[in-house]
Amino acid sequence: MDAKHLLISILLSILPISELRGGIPYAFFNGFNLAYLAPLCIFFNALVAPICYTFLATFHKIFYAHWPWYISFFDHFIAKAQHKIAPKVEKYGYWGIMLFVAIPLPVTGAWTGTLGSWILGLDKRKTMMAVFGGVIVSGLIVTSLVALGVGLDSVFIKKI
Repeated sequence: MDAKHLLISILLSILPISELRGGIPYAFFNGFNLAYLAPLCIFFNALVAPICYTFLATFHKIFYAHWPWYISFFDHFIAKAQHKIAPKVEKYGYWGIMLFVAIPLPVTGAWTGTLGSWILGLDKRKTMMAVFGGVIVSGLIVTSLVALGVGLDSVFIKKI
């Protein structure tokens, strides 16, 4: 239980691919208590949404103003994404975003939920609430799976 492992856990919690699926198990298997660590990882993963949303808007304005190829690429990408995703978002709304973020699988976390909401032009405040809710649910699922896995370990493996 040292600062190095704590920092790595926090970094894993904010990276796009690993997020909570990497941060919580890493910290637990390096000696941290789940009751202390899970809320910390959830907090840092929840910070991703507002930061990501802000940088997306800023970089988009810069790229749109200076790179003509970006305009055609982005407009084509948006049209395709809106055609494919918009009906589902209209059907499920922000609950769908929350459930999407809550599923603890690769490419279904806070980064992707925020990106999808930004691409579709959804309300920033409602998106943040949906992503925060999804991050909390995802953190609870990952924490439960880690705790359950440790409990099952003692059932199936005889310690000598």
